[in-house]
Amino acid sequence: VPDAKRLKDLEAENTRLKKLLAEQVFQNDLIKDALQKTW
Repeated sequence: VPDAKRLKDLEAENTRLKKLLAEQVFQNDLIKDALQKTW
């Protein structure tokens, strides 16, 4: 696999993972807020 293609694939994967992480962090914040309001 040419380096340029490999780099592009890795960047795409990196972007996808960052999005997933951001969603998880957001959901965790929502859950924490909900728990704090409950208690």
